[in-house]
Amino acid sequence: MAKRPLSTHTLGYAQADKRLLILQLVGEHGSISQAARTAGISYKAAWQAIHTLTNLAGEPLVDSTVGGTGGGGARLTAAGERLLAAADQLHAARKGVLDRVNSADSPALAAPRTSMRNLLPCTVQRIEGNDPNDPALSVMLALQGGGELASLITRESAELLGLAPGLPVLALCKATAVRVQAPEASVAAPAVGNQLPGRVLRLARGTQRDEATVTLDGGLQLVGFAARPNRLRVGSRVMVWLDDSAVVIALSA
Repeated sequence: MAKRPLSTHTLGYAQADKRLLILQLVGEHGSISQAARTAGISYKAAWQAIHTLTNLAGEPLVDSTVGGTGGGGARLTAAGERLLAAADQLHAARKGVLDRVNSADSPALAAPRTSMRNLLPCTVQRIEGNDPNDPALSVMLALQGGGELASLITRESAELLGLAPGLPVLALCKATAVRVQAPEASVAAPAVGNQLPGRVLRLARGTQRDEATVTLDGGLQLVGFAARPNRLRVGSRVMVWLDDSAVVIALSA
């Protein structure tokens, strides 16, 4: 089987959504609205991108003015310029490392570093949310190997990620957001949310809850918790439940 080349996404870095692109376009056009039009997203989504980057940087990245006889505009601050320069250099450096790794017989590198235990390969199946006044929408994800998972996200996040049917993504969720219970107990689960059948692969006993690694029917593994007391054992059939608002979507390629 041919080895799949590694990419910057494998290392947990990429201009994965359009945030850095928006910042770059603001610098090129001197306008947030023009940057949004060029990127094909809403003005609100463009501002969300700038706010997120500003929070991460800890200092203003864009100076903006509103209206007036000379018209409004926006320009990058010195910090914004430094951020773009650093991103370009980091991207080039990582690409050089990956080119060298992919040319040799090297093992795969680790997945993105995050506190989330669950990273599930998926494909966007459909996007539900016909009311334009609703700021949230549901993204239905087809799990690798079978099954479906719903994620509730904002419209702006869907725009910035460029979500569309057929796009490969990762579904991420914290283990503490995953409830594992016997199938007969699933009637006690909330009426809304994701419910996925599987079988216990590993079980670590605790005083108040047990940590369970579950192999879903499609073959993927999910880590979650089962409240005590329970009668679960390795090999037990279970139902895994998680709220759609706890499912985070990340680009995978």
